[in-house]
Amino acid sequence: MSSLNDSAQRYGVVSRVLHWAMAALLLWQFLTVLAPEDSALEALTGGTHKSVGLLLMVLVVIRLAWALYNRGRRPAALSRAASLGHRVLYALMLVIPLLALMRQYGSGRAFEAFGMTIMSGFEGGKIEWMIAPASLLHGNLGLLLLVLIVGHVVMAFVHRRQGDVDVLGRMLGRSS
Repeated sequence: MSSLNDSAQRYGVVSRVLHWAMAALLLWQFLTVLAPEDSALEALTGGTHKSVGLLLMVLVVIRLAWALYNRGRRPAALSRAASLGHRVLYALMLVIPLLALMRQYGSGRAFEAFGMTIMSGFEGGKIEWMIAPASLLHGNLGLLLLVLIVGHVVMAFVHRRQGDVDVLGRMLGRSS
């Protein structure tokens, strides 16, 4: 049976579940943005972007806390570039939804997710200094995140095919 905690050889069950759940939710998020208007895909994903984004942000915080808890046990990064890449991925996964929340608040509209009011709206004018930078950065950083995720996936397969450490195997629960 796999351990809940990480080890030097592989990621534990909790890290793997968080990783693959977030991968699926990020894929969903990108589908909500890339779905053509009036398509079946848009009909399927429509209206879920904000709620799923909030869920992702919560999972990122949990995943970061879990990573800190397992810090001394986790498999080592293959290089400084890999370590930096992971840090940038985590930073973007935190900053992007925070920008969306900043824009939502600045708009004055309430934010509801999963049937709960997360932020109440307010009367009066919009707060432009919150809306403008968030509107500028949210989508652009989301595109950067997508590019980095594609690079992350490609590098996992590159390392696997070159006979280096099987980083994909570590995230699948096999020893490296």
